[in-house]
Parts: sequence; C-alpha cells; structure tokens
Amino acid sequence: MTCPGCRKESAVTVERVGPPLTGGERETLRAFLDYHRATLAMKCEGLSDEELRKQSMPPSTLSLLGLVRHMAEVERTWFRRVINGEDIPLVWSDEDDYQVAYDASASTRSEAFDAWQAEVEHSRRIEAEAKSLDVTGYQARWGEDVSLRLVMLHLIHDYARHNGHADFLREGIDGTVGA
Repeated sequence: MTCPGCRKESAVTVERVGPPLTGGERETLRAFLDYHRATLAMKCEGLSDEELRKQSMPPSTLSLLGLVRHMAEVERTWFRRVINGEDIPLVWSDEDDYQVAYDASASTRSEAFDAWQAEVEHSRRIEAEAKSLDVTGYQARWGEDVSLRLVMLHLIHDYARHNGHADFLREGIDGTVGA
C-alpha cells in the first residue's frame, strides 16, 4: 500500500513506494529511507548529464549530480565505515573531504549513479544483516558509538534535506515541481 500523494507521475519511471501506514520500527525506517532514495532518483529522471551538472548559483557547485555523489559518500560513510567498521576511503576523496563530491562538473550520470547505487546496495545488505537497530558502530568524527537506528534516522534526515535542494534544482532546470 502506498501513502496518499505518493503516486507515480506519468513522466517518471522511478518507482517510489510510500512508507507503510502501520508497521514495526525497523520496517518503517527502512521504508522511509528507501522512499527518500527513490525521491532523489525521481528528481534526476529524464535529464541529460549536462542538465544534471547544472549548478544552483555561483560560486556554489551544488547540482543534482553533486547531490547523488554526496549521498553515495553519506551511504558509504554511515553504513560501511561506521556500522560495518570498514577502513575505506571516500569514493571521490582520499583526504575525507566531503565537499569534493559536490563538484560534479566532470561527472556523468552513469559514474555518479553507479557509485550511489552500489553504496545503497551495501547499505541495504549491512542493515538487513544487523541483528537489531541497537547494533552500534564507531563514528570517528563524533568520537562516539552510534546505533544503527540513529544511522537510519540520520540518513532519512539527510536525504529529506537534500531532496528539498533537489526540488529547487529540478525546477530551475526544466520547471518540474513537486515530488
């Protein structure tokens, strides 16, 4: 079942299923996270590489493709590095500079989306294999252990915030509004 207002628009081919109206905590968190992942993909649907690289306003490098690249880094960091404890660099920066991902001026849809989708798949696997939402990992930037629950909520928050940016970026490209 999808929530009211979560219908697919005719010009969009990305399937976005609304979160369940009832259900357990883990199922609901997983559904909201997937909903926001699909929203970002919808915002990019049907655009050329050039349109996806279109920046919001100088000197900002913010673009839809930059948001996709950034969210690949976010998925990688929180699920693989924090929860799974993997000692791996960011996708686009060996110096842990998250700003590098925003600059998609030389990027392509396939490069960015392949990396993002690979990280989403790793995240889904890690979450599914975790015994509970109480599983913890070490967040080095904070110097603290954090739960999988917090990680999922943090990603929902991060996607929701950036999907708001994506709304404005998409409207500026071709006038498409709404999610």
